[in-house]
Amino acid sequence: METRQREFLEELLETPSPSGYETAGQRVWIDYVSEFADEVRTDEYGNAVAVHEGTGDGPEVAVTGHADEIGFIVRTIDDDGFLHIDAIGGSDRTVSRGQHVTIHGDDGPVQGVIGQTAIHLRNGDDDVDDISEQRIDVGAADGEVARDLVSVGDPVTFSSTIEDLLGTRLAARGMDNRVGTWTAAETLRKAVERDVDATVYAVSTVQEELGLRGARMIGFELDPDAVMAVDVTHAADYPHAPGDAGGEVELGGGPVVGRGSANHSVLVDLARESTDAADVEIQLQAAGLRTGTDADAFYTARSGVPSLNVSVPNRYMHTPVEVVDTEDLVAATDLLAEMVDRAGEYESFSVEV
Repeated sequence: METRQREFLEELLETPSPSGYETAGQRVWIDYVSEFADEVRTDEYGNAVAVHEGTGDGPEVAVTGHADEIGFIVRTIDDDGFLHIDAIGGSDRTVSRGQHVTIHGDDGPVQGVIGQTAIHLRNGDDDVDDISEQRIDVGAADGEVARDLVSVGDPVTFSSTIEDLLGTRLAARGMDNRVGTWTAAETLRKAVERDVDATVYAVSTVQEELGLRGARMIGFELDPDAVMAVDVTHAADYPHAPGDAGGEVELGGGPVVGRGSANHSVLVDLARESTDAADVEIQLQAAGLRTGTDADAFYTARSGVPSLNVSVPNRYMHTPVEVVDTEDLVAATDLLAEMVDRAGEYESFSVEV
């Protein structure tokens, strides 16, 4: 990965962006794509769209990722100064206790910890409290002090950092789905370099973790000819991974192309036909019912939009230590850039019946 692209990825990962509170992360993305896009715009909820106009002879193709991450929200502040919380998105109660967290208040970040009773004081393997029963300790002496620092409704994220592992492996909070918005931006940059015929939209959506809500807004507003939704998928190449977690998906094996459900057969064929020219190996993944990504919203937008889910393998999803291989990210952009280039050869993406 080139230096500037690595810096962009790190800035995305370092900028908290919980669902419903994505503006800081969206600003990072917008500033980057503004360097090469013909136009960048946002809507009322902060969905961001960057455009390469193309020659006018090709179709309109969108490459998307979602900007939001899971987290927590301050529900109440008790008189002892502890913060009661709820989940934002699919936060995992089994990994939240005993973690450093950051509360993003109006006057700036406040550091805290989600308390965990010491093992000496617990009775065996206690059940894990629901997130609504867990508390954040900011060190406040009482509720008055705590309320001067934070407010009900403030979002909360883990305070984990970015760490390089061996080789090209990288660990961080929020890989789901900063790698998707990074890939969308980088695909647009490569499309601009190629001066592709297609009009290409790079899209960073909001509130995917709450039910694909930003994609529903964008799918109606854009009305593209095809959408490639980039997200993460479960890598199952670590000890004790459930056998059905991700099929045979592994880190470093290349981007994952979905088949079935929302995944349009013409776009699947386009992806498979693009691998040689892109010099990319892909992995295939079955999606018999749904993809669980923004593709599920895009493909039913308006009268139906041909859509494809392209994924980056990810270990330990929805934890503070998600792990990806950066070579898979680069390969995903190479594949998608080749696809949007070849898209200019298509008059229609409709299936033949």
